[in-house]
Amino acid sequence: MDELEILKKDWKKNENAFDQVTEKEIYGMLHKRSSSIVKWILIISILEFLFLRLLDLSIFLDDEYSNRMKEHHIYDFEKFVTIFNFVVLLVFIYYFYRNLKAINSSSSVKKLMQDIINTRKIVKYYVWYNLVLVGITSAIVIYSQFMYDKNINHLYDKYQLFFILGGFFFVIIILLLFWLFYRLLYGILLRRLQKNYNELQKIDF
Repeated sequence: MDELEILKKDWKKNENAFDQVTEKEIYGMLHKRSSSIVKWILIISILEFLFLRLLDLSIFLDDEYSNRMKEHHIYDFEKFVTIFNFVVLLVFIYYFYRNLKAINSSSSVKKLMQDIINTRKIVKYYVWYNLVLVGITSAIVIYSQFMYDKNINHLYDKYQLFFILGGFFFVIIILLLFWLFYRLLYGILLRRLQKNYNELQKIDF
């Protein structure tokens, strides 16, 4: 049994004598937990950003891969997407930081509940943005290979339907893998935030 559950049990036992004190203690516990969760969201997003951006950089520094992208006519596209993604993800990280500061400075149950809602909303936007970007870039990269890869395009001309369906299912699989990754990475933290939100709803200051 965790500390919050013990506090809640004591609250019920001493409801008449210590009602206000235990409410404040429970709020303090939920406030601390929520701040810790949002801090982890910020840390994970920064680590994810650093890892993936280093991967992007290594790809563009690889002459062989860069030449292959140029042959497939997607070098400029990949360069634009990389820069665009860099800027957008920095904006998301800023919002995660701002959410952490907001939760740390929350001074009431109502304010903390609103900050939790805002945090969950931003994280969901972040996940959807990444999924949409992965879907679009995967589809374009696969299409460019079908059209410009000398080992594939002559087969693509003969079996277009087969390649289109294969490419479609390949993109779906990639999206599913990324969705599971984000579900595991951020889903647990979001569920904990939701649990905190539900507990806050029971407090009536």
